Amino acid sequence: MGVEFVNKTNLEFMFDMKKVARDVIAESCRQLNVPYDVSVAVTLCDSEEIKRLNNAYRKINSATDVLSFPLIDFDIPGSFDEGALKAQDAFIPDTGEVFLGDIVINAVSVIEQAELYGHSQLREFAFLVAHSMFHLVGFDHMEENEAKDMEDWQSKVLDALNITRD
Repeated sequence: MGVEFVNKTNLEFMFDMKKVARDVIAESCRQLNVPYDVSVAVTLCDSEEIKRLNNAYRKINSATDVLSFPLIDFDIPGSFDEGALKAQDAFIPDTGEVFLGDIVINAVSVIEQAELYGHSQLREFAFLVAHSMFHLVGFDHMEENEAKDMEDWQSKVLDALNITRD
């Protein structure tokens, strides 16, 4: 599994961000029974950068906590059809991994939301990676039933990794 991690901030956390991202991505794939090795790019940025990206790609001129840029258009969330993946050029020729896309996390939101929700920065960071991972594989939360499904998947991943709200 490939995880490219870039920290574009001067912020550091009391945990290994790349390892946590890698663990969450791997567990998300395990929970979904993904039949391929995957690759994901994860970038940590500040509020100004994520605001710029949010405006450029979503036409929303405000900062957000996380953005997902999926490479693959899934007909069924989490369903890895080899033919569809090949048609979308999702395989990295050198490694054979499926490139799912990019995750961009606002480091300031990790700090603020951890405090707001009363849990650790580790838990908030892991949650944002899990949340974004499920967006990368086609899940959404626009409808109530979709939101419940996505929340269930996120909880399974964090529970399996013993990353709790405590």
